[in-house]
Amino acid sequence: MNENNVLITGGASGIGLAMVRKFASAGSRVFFIDRNAIEGTKLQLEEHEKGFQVKFFEADITDLAQVERVIHSIPGKLNTLINNAGISHIGTAESTSEEDFDRVYSVNVKGMFLCIKAALPRLKEHGGGSILNMCSVAATIGLPDRFAYSMTKGAALSMTLSVARDYVADGIRCNCLSPGRVHTPFVDGFLAKNYPGKEKEMYDKLAATQPIGRMGTPEEIAELAYFISSDAGSFITGANFNIDGGFMGLKM
Repeated sequence: MNENNVLITGGASGIGLAMVRKFASAGSRVFFIDRNAIEGTKLQLEEHEKGFQVKFFEADITDLAQVERVIHSIPGKLNTLINNAGISHIGTAESTSEEDFDRVYSVNVKGMFLCIKAALPRLKEHGGGSILNMCSVAATIGLPDRFAYSMTKGAALSMTLSVARDYVADGIRCNCLSPGRVHTPFVDGFLAKNYPGKEKEMYDKLAATQPIGRMGTPEEIAELAYFISSDAGSFITGANFNIDGGFMGLKM
């Protein structure tokens, strides 16, 4: 993709980090948002040393003014927005506090909405582009103890379909990815916090829930994100892609 400007939220770690590296290594100019200034700055320096074009913005996606500041700082055409930033939560409807519900909603739903809202005028101005939202298998299947998180991913799926419908005439494509379990630093931190001394046992148990027998890698998610966002995916819009090791299609 020539002269391709990509904005990725939550780009300093995990899946977002893999996306930043994939798009940058393919020649895109990558702009990424994260609240972790230390890791974001470090990543920018590492990518510049490789000769890649990467710029970090420290910003809070739940604040429209901050998101608009980032969007306005991107020179030329904005080709692609990837809404990757998100947080998780464990709990049922009973055990989820109002504060936790609002916190997860604010990042996973409001934050995604604000990024889309801020990016649409730029995408329309230059004849279209691609929006890719990170969803989850939790959007379409009941997972235990994931009430608030699942709610936000259901909203992400609905937003994707709505934006795809409303802006198809403007040349804007909107799709989403629904990963199963992916091995990220978040998973390692979750296991260390909740299962001290049993991390490997619980990791193997979680990995086995995918029929393919393992968790996905951030790089695998990034490869699919790149394809959908590239010219090769130009016939794709209003679609939700499961990338889950067979979790949705092969579970009995």
